[in-house]
Amino acid sequence: MRLMTSLLMIAVLTACIGRSSYSPTAGLARLCNDARIYGAQVGEVDGNGACGIGRAVTISEIAGVQLNPSATLNCRSARTLADWIENDAKRALRGTGGRLESMRVFASYACRSRNSQPGARMSEHALGNAIDIGEFVLNNGTVLNVERDWGNGNAGAALERLHASACGPFGTVLGPLSDRFHYNHIHFDTADNRSSSYCR
Repeated sequence: MRLMTSLLMIAVLTACIGRSSYSPTAGLARLCNDARIYGAQVGEVDGNGACGIGRAVTISEIAGVQLNPSATLNCRSARTLADWIENDAKRALRGTGGRLESMRVFASYACRSRNSQPGARMSEHALGNAIDIGEFVLNNGTVLNVERDWGNGNAGAALERLHASACGPFGTVLGPLSDRFHYNHIHFDTADNRSSSYCR
């Protein structure tokens, strides 16, 4: 009898485990009316002067890719980021043996001037239009680090393809060749004050 009871309990536990599955979006809200974007609603961010975001969101996962740490953006920029990941970034990483799993965020919303320089124009970060990425992590364990790998071998070539693929979807794309302020990350923003994308 005890044996039958034990076997029954094992069967029940096995069935429960078989039905359970981990979801990285569990406990996160769907954002921007877009099933690809998850995180937390922030609402209005009222910064000093021209800074601020009307309807800000803090994104933890986008198009199946984790953001570490989470990034605060406006929805237009969030949707552009999701489109780029789905349509361009994944294609740019073909041949690496892995798929994009997470990105290390260096900066998103911040009320500051460009490159934090006194007297400079307002940064797109101050409007929720920009995100800076320093690392791209693939599911096979490969880490593409901008500071370490740019210009070096296969990893550098993959980073250059990522940079080039973002030129068009984003209004501005700046990498290590642009200036001394971007030596360790790629800057993406949705500035719409130009007739075409600015990429360096």
